[in-house]
Amino acid sequence: MSQRAIYITRQDHQRLTDMLEEALARNSRDSSFLKGLAHELALAEAVDPQEVPADVVTMNSRVILQDVEDGECTEYTLVFPDKADIEQGRLSVVSPIGTAILGYTKGSTVSWKTPGGDRQIKIADIPYQPEAAGDYAL
Repeated sequence: MSQRAIYITRQDHQRLTDMLEEALARNSRDSSFLKGLAHELALAEAVDPQEVPADVVTMNSRVILQDVEDGECTEYTLVFPDKADIEQGRLSVVSPIGTAILGYTKGSTVSWKTPGGDRQIKIADIPYQPEAAGDYAL
């Protein structure tokens, strides 16, 4: 993944850091994904919710992702692992895609490794971002 400015709210940064510490202490089965998220958080700039640009994927953002290869679009809400339900469109932040899109902006193309090879998705739209909508307490 390329270096980029990652903006995350102070509250989400703290919640994600706490979640990671607990999960890594338990040697969670998702430890490689958790380490990827920990790396992203280490690069992140924690800011007040009002300072997050409106075109950035944050926690609880609804995003439309477009597969670069086949053009197919899928809509997800980026959530904490305990709220994840892929059939309901709720994508965990510790999933490979979830970690990959956190902090990216609308229009960005994101790459990540899968067992079948490298994949690329474009963040086609962010129809809802809590901070932009003034929903700071999610």
